[in-house]
Amino acid sequence: MTTPEPHSPKPENSTQASAPHNALEAAGIDAAAMSYPHNPDFDNGRWFPTWRPYGGDLDRDPVGINEYLPPAKSVLLGVQHTFAMFGATVLAPLLMGFDPNLAILMSGICTVMFFMITGGRMPSYLGSSFAFIGPVIAVTAYAGVGFNNNLNVALGGIMACGIIYALIGLLVMKTGTGWIERLMPPIVTGAIVMIIGLNLAPVTIQGVSANQFDAWMATLTVLLISGVAVFTRGMLRRLLLLVGLILSYIAYFVMTNVLGYGVPIDFTSVSAASWIGLPSIHSPRFEMSAIILIAPVAFILVAENLGHFKAVEGMTKARVTPYMGRAFFADGLATTFSAGFGGTGVTTYAENIGVMAVTKVYSTTIFVVAGLVAILLGLSPKFGAIIQTIPAALLGGASIVVFGLIAIAGAKIWIDNRIDFSKNSNLIIAAVTVIMGTGNFSLHLGGFDLGGIGTATLAAIVLNALFNRQKD
Repeated sequence: MTTPEPHSPKPENSTQASAPHNALEAAGIDAAAMSYPHNPDFDNGRWFPTWRPYGGDLDRDPVGINEYLPPAKSVLLGVQHTFAMFGATVLAPLLMGFDPNLAILMSGICTVMFFMITGGRMPSYLGSSFAFIGPVIAVTAYAGVGFNNNLNVALGGIMACGIIYALIGLLVMKTGTGWIERLMPPIVTGAIVMIIGLNLAPVTIQGVSANQFDAWMATLTVLLISGVAVFTRGMLRRLLLLVGLILSYIAYFVMTNVLGYGVPIDFTSVSAASWIGLPSIHSPRFEMSAIILIAPVAFILVAENLGHFKAVEGMTKARVTPYMGRAFFADGLATTFSAGFGGTGVTTYAENIGVMAVTKVYSTTIFVVAGLVAILLGLSPKFGAIIQTIPAALLGGASIVVFGLIAIAGAKIWIDNRIDFSKNSNLIIAAVTVIMGTGNFSLHLGGFDLGGIGTATLAAIVLNALFNRQKD
């Protein structure tokens, strides 16, 4: 579904609103979102939008949020989103000593929950959040290898964080997003989106640079995914990550298991795993010391997801900002639910937003399929074992593409909102935020580590408040 270009917003940082816009904000409707064209199917006044079958050309026309594709294409695109989230959703629990299979299962359930609570209006996948890693390790004194023996204490803190986050969502649903928009205008959200991609770049590059063979295989993965994106058409182009990973997996298998180069793929765990089985469930234990350290992550998730949602709005040209309160509430509730059974805290995934950016398929029904696929993965140790045989070099190559797309999505927010970089205030906000986030500059507030993204986000908000004060 094609839509006309949005009306050109005012330059600078879009914080200066006209009187009608102020009236809209007072009514709880975001002024920036109103610049996008009205879609009666999407803004129909009901909990769910009016669903329509997609009737465009996949080579030319994007697939709208409230449009759906035929079942076969939906399944393929859903599997691709599952692949996109898999590396990070498995890596985060491993770094904290959680059960990765349970994390996959919870991510699928939470994604379906998110779809229902947001009314299918916010195309997002919920996966394991990296924002919890530092606080969880600090609380549990996890050594970094094997199962986390103090997991229950961390789960209590994560549940408390999810409850706070859900309460923030209810507040936004009641008061509107105007106050968040004033705190985080496009100059800020664009920078936050950019650093979400750039902050993980050093870890990704280091992960594929252990030896020259892995570096070359990661490069081959980047080239194959890029080749699919540029030289193919139609449905094949929309499946660039899935097709690129399959091609690179075949190439890696031939190079290692057949020709003897590098470390061969080990299928021992696949043959040993059962077809169906439930992962281990763990109960939370609430301790105030852990809650104090982990609960403030809620505010990092608000900032991170605001950037994600603004990126989605910029890509889809749909007015999703008025439904941001629902999204915060859904993410908070999902985090509480996941931790209640022993899973990680969850968040909307930039990796899947990167997939949307390149495929132009924004239908939320695709994410329901992705969630159901993840649930099947979580309930099948054998299938999970197969996916885990994907070499780190190939996942790293795919991450290079995806994280790069996320960073560019941040720049696109600046371009779409015509940020005036002739103003020193905007230059300073963007420059300081990007370098802090990319360099992983971290501040500590008491015993709480803000992390690189959290520190850069706080810096962006404070600098914007100081240098871009709204004029009457």
